[in-house]
Amino acid sequence: MTNHLTAIVLAGGKSSRMGRDKALIPIQGVPLLQLVCRIAESCADTVCVVTPWQERYQHLLLSTIEFIKEVPLSGETGSEQLPHGPIIGFAQALAYVQTDWVLLLACDLPKLRVEVLQEWTNALDSVEGEAIAALVPQAKGWEPLCGFYRRRCLPSLVEYINRGGRSFQEWLKQHPVQALPLPDPEMLFNCNTQDDLFRFQSQVQ
Repeated sequence: MTNHLTAIVLAGGKSSRMGRDKALIPIQGVPLLQLVCRIAESCADTVCVVTPWQERYQHLLLSTIEFIKEVPLSGETGSEQLPHGPIIGFAQALAYVQTDWVLLLACDLPKLRVEVLQEWTNALDSVEGEAIAALVPQAKGWEPLCGFYRRRCLPSLVEYINRGGRSFQEWLKQHPVQALPLPDPEMLFNCNTQDDLFRFQSQVQ
């Protein structure tokens, strides 16, 4: 456990592909957001949930969890065709962070493994100085929603967003990133659709 880590859990998605709020889906009786926050608390001393809907979730979570309200950007009404995207919620939360490192987690990761996150956390001191993040490499690029970012990436992130950028992949291509080892690829399984949820539930029964 490090004293230099804040966890940010993103719970601002509209869950349109799932058809219902992913954060509230019970995983073996525990709402998914609550499960992810518990795991985050085992790795970080501060856990923040970024969402426009604090009142929807606050009864689920311990009072030690901090909420950061995700708000539309100026000029947005929330009904645009262009996606607001997780990168916006991340940037808004990062502005409040005091620690050098941040663990960023999506709220739809039912197979997160505490021991892997803790191993990664313990290795942060060895991440190269120029790297702005430590993430798992995937076929499509980096896995942005389960990994670590240095707080000092915020100015670059804000500049990218202000230019209209909404893609984590495009932003990360502009910077050095250190690769994290992934002992179990299933750990990054995320529940985006009813089919994903059915597949997961059939595996745990």
